[in-house]
Amino acid sequence: MSSGRIELKDVYRRYGATTALNGISLRIAEGSFTTLLGPSGCGKSTTLRIIAGLEPQSAGQVLIDGRDVAGLRAAERNVAMVFQSYALYPHMTVRQNINLPLAMRNMNVWQRLPLMDRLLASARDLAAAHRTKVREIASLLDIETLLDRKPSQLSGGQKQRAAVARALVRDPVAFLLDEPLSNLDVKLRLQMRGELVDLHQRTGRTFVYVTHDQAEAMSMSDQIAVMMDGSIVQSGTPRAIYERPATREIAAFVGDHPLNLVEVPARSRELPEPFTSFAFDTRLTNDTVVIGLRPEVLVPADDGLLAGRVARIEYLGSEAVATVVLAGDRTIRAVLPTHSVLRQPGDEIRFNFDSDHAHLFDGSTGARLKARLVPRSPLRATATGPVS
Repeated sequence: MSSGRIELKDVYRRYGATTALNGISLRIAEGSFTTLLGPSGCGKSTTLRIIAGLEPQSAGQVLIDGRDVAGLRAAERNVAMVFQSYALYPHMTVRQNINLPLAMRNMNVWQRLPLMDRLLASARDLAAAHRTKVREIASLLDIETLLDRKPSQLSGGQKQRAAVARALVRDPVAFLLDEPLSNLDVKLRLQMRGELVDLHQRTGRTFVYVTHDQAEAMSMSDQIAVMMDGSIVQSGTPRAIYERPATREIAAFVGDHPLNLVEVPARSRELPEPFTSFAFDTRLTNDTVVIGLRPEVLVPADDGLLAGRVARIEYLGSEAVATVVLAGDRTIRAVLPTHSVLRQPGDEIRFNFDSDHAHLFDGSTGARLKARLVPRSPLRATATGPVS
């Protein structure tokens, strides 16, 4: 069986004068769970359809296990699409749904007719082999007890497993999933994330997943490719994307809470309020710098270097989100623990943060800068301790 390595090389997709994909390149490792993440209209579903062979690229190469598949139809690429609706035939049992691809591939029209497995030895042998294969796949995905049920008798997770089983019986090198959880409620979506991760581990196959939900991408993926305006703007592990976003736009897109973005002049030796206690660790030539601080890295501390007043509190159970007006009338949001005394509007509050968790971006281009934000006073440098 092929391994499931997929590579895109400088792929374009144009519709007349409109460019949907602008020269994207990406390597997807064998057996990985790679997510194409981005806002609606960024080109991620188009990319998936091009990999599947459902849509042609205008330029560039798509390689599967090193083979250029540009001339191959979708059925010849040996990849499996898993649709949001699961596309199970409602009048068939799970067993019949899983068996269908085998019958269509291995049997001729006469052998597929009802009762022919009793009349023709060839049909009988193939039917026996198919039953064995269906049982093996059902056992792998833990749905053996569901084989005689109809799709209407299955839960969402069971339908998903049945759909994957029907695809897996064809022995595909990769599964392509286009926003399969987008229409589910929050509780079921969380459950189904776990189901998908389990399916990936059980099958060991390459998964390529499309979503606009960064929480899905962060929680399930080995690799994330962030797409914006038809381009892949950054790819890497979820941790790398979160901790070292390449641009201000990526930093703002990834994370449970909106990123705090504060623009400051860069060439002056003195930073304005509320960052007068900080400095850049290197001289910058940029006119302006945007400082990005995630709400979850701000730690309340009596000797904190950022001082402000609480304007609003949003209580969320396990945490609370405070809107804080800092000196200089800058407003930020901070995640506060609820196991301690909860702050109230009007309370004064101070924060520290690990300097490694302050993102600096060019004010004009939005590109990440190598400079760091550090405390000005060596005596107070220890105040920015590790983030809890």
